[in-house]
Amino acid sequence: MHLRKSLFVFMTLSSISAMAEFRALPDKAPVPADNPQSSAKIELGKMLYFDPRLSVDGTVSCNSCHNVMLDGGDGRPVGVGVRGQRGGRGSPTVWNSAFHSVQFWDGRAESLEAQAIGPLTNPIEMGMPSHDAVIERIKNIPGYVEAFKKAFPKEKEPTIGNLGKAIASYERTLITPNSPFDKYMKGNKKAMTAQQVRGMKLVEEIGCTSCHTGVNFAGEGLKMGEGNYQPFPQIPGSKYDKMYDLTSDLGRYEVTKKKEDKNHWRVPTWRNVAITAPYFHNGKVKTLDEAVRVMAKTQLDADLKEDQVQDIVAFLNALTGEFPKQTIPNLPKTPGTTLTPDP
Repeated sequence: MHLRKSLFVFMTLSSISAMAEFRALPDKAPVPADNPQSSAKIELGKMLYFDPRLSVDGTVSCNSCHNVMLDGGDGRPVGVGVRGQRGGRGSPTVWNSAFHSVQFWDGRAESLEAQAIGPLTNPIEMGMPSHDAVIERIKNIPGYVEAFKKAFPKEKEPTIGNLGKAIASYERTLITPNSPFDKYMKGNKKAMTAQQVRGMKLVEEIGCTSCHTGVNFAGEGLKMGEGNYQPFPQIPGSKYDKMYDLTSDLGRYEVTKKKEDKNHWRVPTWRNVAITAPYFHNGKVKTLDEAVRVMAKTQLDADLKEDQVQDIVAFLNALTGEFPKQTIPNLPKTPGTTLTPDP
């Protein structure tokens, strides 16, 4: 789920060039020109993020599957939406998602703004019949009408586009800096243990960093809307294909319908990977050490020794950052009435 290795041809990538692609996490995420941050917009986005009334039966919020009080996911193999329906893929962590160039496992959303409004009308996720229905419900909550005016003073009324902008603005505050790795990269060579340093060197030497580069370990130099997609498995035929059902979901192909995109996935972040189990798009692997073994074999045709596995796991633990404290917001009320129907 959270590990994507390299093309086999890059296995000889030098440590020097790989280290140049390792960088500490910035304190702030990139912000698009058409959606500048503001405190009013962030506050509105946070309320919307936590509000289950954005779902058809009032049971599922963004936070239900992407729990910012936890690891930014839900700890389940696959997401669970309205009426207890199960999706086919796991819920990626929202922490540091602002550094991804595309969103969702298959990259179908080109921005956080686009991703934020997608689940609203997905029949399995939040189940609203249309975006117009979402906005109609928002308009019937006086507190939201006022909050939208404050966040978007030039707009006469709430819109689905601005709803997406508000949620995205809140999500851009969800950054976990100051991991042991970040401190190490900033000059504190005691921030990582000897084992973690060995693991860092090992992922460079065997070729993992041909895909896992940049501040989010998910690709380097990508423009927003431009995805870093890689095949998984890169080298099919190992025991893991069947053991963990790696090929039945065709990934990026389901978006593009291009043959060359079959079983391709957006490279996920390594940030906080040690605490975001279970792993892979279908959540079939429960432990990080097993995920490392699977990726080494399926992507690099490498059978790692146990001490190598543990060194890599130690390094990945060094990528767990500091989580800013989150508080649950007070949501706008609807005195004397309710807006959500019976399930």
